[in-house]
Amino acid sequence: MLVLGIILLIVGFVTGISILWTIGIVLLVIGAILWILGAAGHAVGGRRHYW
Repeated sequence: MLVLGIILLIVGFVTGISILWTIGIVLLVIGAILWILGAAGHAVGGRRHYW
């Protein structure tokens, strides 16, 4: 999810499409939160590790 967010940020910035930029930011934030929770040892979505 982090990688997809970064890709959408780049594509949205290059093409000037603001919806891609917004979706990229949202995916980046959600991916970072899930990554931090998984790294802290919390079960995310029924999985012990999120990747």
